[in-house]
Amino acid sequence: MMNPFDDTDATFRVLVNERGQHSLWPDSADLPRGWVVVFGPDDHAACLRYVDASWYDITPRRLDDGARAAS
Repeated sequence: MMNPFDDTDATFRVLVNERGQHSLWPDSADLPRGWVVVFGPDDHAACLRYVDASWYDITPRRLDDGARAAS
């Protein structure tokens, strides 16, 4: 049985968490807690293009960045 994350012929979504991290997620899998869909469902290549075009800085945001900026 193939791992659904490795099946490049499957349909995927792009997810983002509160730290701005992106993930390709199989459309057939339940969404993990704390992640939201920002693109898809679409094919694997289209999802990768979305990530390449929209995720410029792979450094995760700190969860307290908003509080620090407000002070």
